Amino acid sequence: MACADSQVDLEKIPLVALNMSVRKKLGLYLNPKHTVAADWMALAEAMGFNYLEIKNYEVSKNPTCTVLEDWQARSTDTSVGKLLSMLSELDREDIVEDLRPLINEDVRKYCENLKKKAEPPLQVPEVDSCVPRTPERSGITVDDDPEGVPEMFDAFICYCQSDFAFVHEMIRELEQTDYKLKLCVFDRDVLPGSCVWTITSELIEKRCKRMVVVISDEYLDSDACDFQTKFALSLCPGARSKRLIPVIYKPMTKPFPSILRFLTICDYTRPCTQAWFWTRLAKALSLP
Repeated sequence: MACADSQVDLEKIPLVALNMSVRKKLGLYLNPKHTVAADWMALAEAMGFNYLEIKNYEVSKNPTCTVLEDWQARSTDTSVGKLLSMLSELDREDIVEDLRPLINEDVRKYCENLKKKAEPPLQVPEVDSCVPRTPERSGITVDDDPEGVPEMFDAFICYCQSDFAFVHEMIRELEQTDYKLKLCVFDRDVLPGSCVWTITSELIEKRCKRMVVVISDEYLDSDACDFQTKFALSLCPGARSKRLIPVIYKPMTKPFPSILRFLTICDYTRPCTQAWFWTRLAKALSLP
């Protein structure tokens, strides 16, 4: 067990356990270009990034944070322990020593959250089925049958409210055509009155084969979209199961999210490929 009571094995603690405060403090140590001490470039090279990738990170406001996000997204072999080992191998024991209390606190909170999620549900006086059932996992969508098989979907649509017109177009093109795909659109399909984060996690992880992420400037400011994207990425590190499909449907003024940089994009803004847009997206969502 990674979070055993006696001792925590940091090699088994995923990088997602580290909060932004620790990541930003790492940047304070690694972002400045030192003449002697190893900086973020040396760390990126140790993580397996090539020369061109590292050069591209130079334009980032916080290259250390960006490198950590991309390392977490592209590899299944990331952990807090591996990060600390890399820093030690780069002779940056000063960072390890200074940040160890903060890292230990983040790991402690991460393990506590895991234990809470693993706690068994409260017993009820009567049980009418051998299958455990909780209110959050039955009758959560409009077409759910609480006594039968839960409603399943081909894709969860991650979007912000300002992009809802495009979501309507997506419904017309993918559901109401020969593709006959089944999309999970939160505002249309989810019943009101339940915990948003619990329902969203249930739908993404257990009810939907894939997730379409509608990228826009407004998406970048949405806490809900940020949670949904990072949760889905945590289920498929490196996107090896092709679970996430980023979609751009209008020009953007803000940078494309770095955490999705390594995924193939379905771009509706390019006139030369617009004719193939819906076919490509539909076939990607139709894969087993």
